[in-house]
Amino acid sequence: MTNFLQPPRLRIGEDSEEERHATWLELFYDLVFVVAVSQLAHNLAGDISLSGWFGFVVLFIPIWWSWIGTTLYANRFDSDDTIRRLLVGLHMLTAAAMAINVHHGLGESSPGFAVSYALGRAVLVVEYIRAGIHIPTARPLTSRYATGFAIAASFWLISAFIPVPWRFVLWGLGIIIDFATPLISRKFQIGLLPHASHLPERFGLFTMIVLGEAIIAVVNGVSEQKWDVLTVTSAVFGLIIAFSLWWVYFDNLGGTPIQQARTHGRVGLVNLWLYTHLPLVIGIAAAGVGVEQILLSKPTLVLSDPQRWLICGSVALCLLAIGILHKFGVIRYCKIRSKYRFAGAGVLLLIAIFGKGLLPVFVIALVAVVSSVQVVQDLYQSRPTTRLVDPEI
Repeated sequence: MTNFLQPPRLRIGEDSEEERHATWLELFYDLVFVVAVSQLAHNLAGDISLSGWFGFVVLFIPIWWSWIGTTLYANRFDSDDTIRRLLVGLHMLTAAAMAINVHHGLGESSPGFAVSYALGRAVLVVEYIRAGIHIPTARPLTSRYATGFAIAASFWLISAFIPVPWRFVLWGLGIIIDFATPLISRKFQIGLLPHASHLPERFGLFTMIVLGEAIIAVVNGVSEQKWDVLTVTSAVFGLIIAFSLWWVYFDNLGGTPIQQARTHGRVGLVNLWLYTHLPLVIGIAAAGVGVEQILLSKPTLVLSDPQRWLICGSVALCLLAIGILHKFGVIRYCKIRSKYRFAGAGVLLLIAIFGKGLLPVFVIALVAVVSSVQVVQDLYQSRPTTRLVDPEI
């Protein structure tokens, strides 16, 4: 049973004592973002043009950052008291409001989206102020976070009352300040680094949310088509893509950047890990929409250029992001795996460029082959004989 009042406490530095996992409250909180990502995917499916992709990314960033803000706070200062639960409930209300306003989020619903995001950031500011009051050693960091996020939230709130296009200029300024706040506070993070087992798990759970969209896409696509060989084959390839992305991400996941930051003071690795997840989850969510578009297309007609670019480009973005994480040792440091990820992304872009005239099943088959080659390479390299030769290849 929860305590009525339990001040925030410092949750980091507990790595040596025990592994820490997501709480039931955190898992419940994630549910609203399942809905938000689903609404974003629905928006992109309705418009897979370049402008539709741009709108998808613009709206995805604040939703993802809203989740990141609450997750990083909980990682450092979580407490299971009534006030904390009520504040999380307020976070969920603001996230739900953002999901509702995603439709026409760059049009008539943009004021509601901006206010929803601003209110969510305001709740986070209150939490950081509360943590700073009760944890003096964390006050230098919490004060800067509270100040930076409050300024950003003000831009978003004011934007709701400003006409387009200046509204979106304020959005851009607000998100830049939001993103810059942790970067300019690096020296205050070194003594308050995230928990090395809890944060990778939380990032993995959000990645699982967007991977779930890929599975939903396969089910939706097949359920709306007549079952034939081409449709079923395309569905199998869609699942292979999702399974491959799951494999190459989760098989290499760990708390390496946090451990290196704690040992060598390399806080930049933690920030690189954080920000590189943005293109990764954008790519996974868009890949799910791409798979659904292929399954809904006429199997005997040539796949359209926007649909081909969506599936190839989104999976390429995923591999590029994972390759960067490999290259800098943010996940398992491995030169060969990094090269394979980059090469895979390059091949997918070539398919997008030169694949004009291909049927849907051939396009998704090629994407599935490129994705599965990444898994085969990892399996081959993970053989005991290979690891004994050079642990860093």
